[in-house]
Amino acid sequence: MEVIILMGSFLVMLVLRVPIALTLIISSLLTGIYMEIEQAAILQRMVGGLNSFSLLAIPFFILAGEIMNEGGISRRLINLSNVIIGRIRGGLALVNILASTFFGGISGSAVADTSSVGAVMIPMMKKQGYKAEYATAVTVSSAAQGVLIPPSHNMIIYSTAAGGVSVGALFMGGLLPGLLLGFSLMVFAYVMAIKQNHPKGEVVQNKDIPRIVWEGLLGLLTAVIIIGGIVSGIFTATESAAIGTLYAFIITFFVYRDISIIRMGVILQRTFKTLAMVMFLIAASSSFGWLLALLKVPVMVAEALISISPNNFITILFIMIILLALGTVMDMAPLILIATPILLPVAITAGMDPVHFGVLLILCLAIGLITPPVGTVLFVGSAIGRISIEKTSKALLPFYGIMVVVLLLVAYIPGLVLLLPDLLIE
Repeated sequence: MEVIILMGSFLVMLVLRVPIALTLIISSLLTGIYMEIEQAAILQRMVGGLNSFSLLAIPFFILAGEIMNEGGISRRLINLSNVIIGRIRGGLALVNILASTFFGGISGSAVADTSSVGAVMIPMMKKQGYKAEYATAVTVSSAAQGVLIPPSHNMIIYSTAAGGVSVGALFMGGLLPGLLLGFSLMVFAYVMAIKQNHPKGEVVQNKDIPRIVWEGLLGLLTAVIIIGGIVSGIFTATESAAIGTLYAFIITFFVYRDISIIRMGVILQRTFKTLAMVMFLIAASSSFGWLLALLKVPVMVAEALISISPNNFITILFIMIILLALGTVMDMAPLILIATPILLPVAITAGMDPVHFGVLLILCLAIGLITPPVGTVLFVGSAIGRISIEKTSKALLPFYGIMVVVLLLVAYIPGLVLLLPDLLIE
């Protein structure tokens, strides 16, 4: 009965479109009342869920991304990508994907990636003769890399939900799958360019190349500082995030100087708004996760999946199907917090390393971000491209196929995820 109250009230409020954080809190309180648990104990669990040093990295990552986004880094990364591969046939599509790869290494957000890169690239591609739905599909599918390529605050959220999995190992674990996804999308875009005779990109003047490369590399150093500091062991994830934010501040306001220091107030306002939502979700999910564990829901789910088939291959396949299905109806952050305590024990039973499962989880939910009916990135991309969700979704069909192939490779070839953590993280 306790499980029915917990999960039933959660699902009912979800259908009624109650905000997810409130849904988690109310479900926890109702279950606590039935179980005669002191309400103060549930509230203490919420506060305790925020008592983690690694969570301090999240505000810095969000702030660094906001500063670089406001300061024109997306335009510079697009210019850098254009220098590298813009002259190839279908160059604008390739530049779009490569710019998303670069930007993902700074913002760690698929929505920010789509907003920044898409706002420049989608109109540019349409002007060059690309169909609006194709330009939008390229943008939103490549933006999914942003949550895989380090640094990604979603990895930190997973680390917290999983009980302290190494953030550095997760960052390194997501790098190869993220690059593989980007490379696969670029190969497809090039094949489409040859097949449909897409135009070549604009030629960059030789005299402009040094400046473009220099400005682009200065922005990318933000990610290098953060990742390098963690991998080398010089900094913790939180310390690297703080130093990376300071570097982003200096580059944006004293080197690029595209915006006035007065804009810092707007940047901080957006950062605090995003941070409040993320932290409220983490707090709410802490009490919900505690009740799940207390009621042995993860054990029941594991036993149910194993009873269907004791084969680890099939169990992992079921985990992916569950995550892909959930990703179509819920946003990433709450799903990480809800699904991790339930499915991580199942994944470990199936022989998966927690780092391997974390990257698989993030990739599944990244696909959900561009999948209707609740695909946040899909909505943002379609709004920028000024086309319907239906047209974008139809154009995305081959991109879904590519992402699912990459997902299967990540799921069943653990070395793609664990190679770099094993080599670089102690």
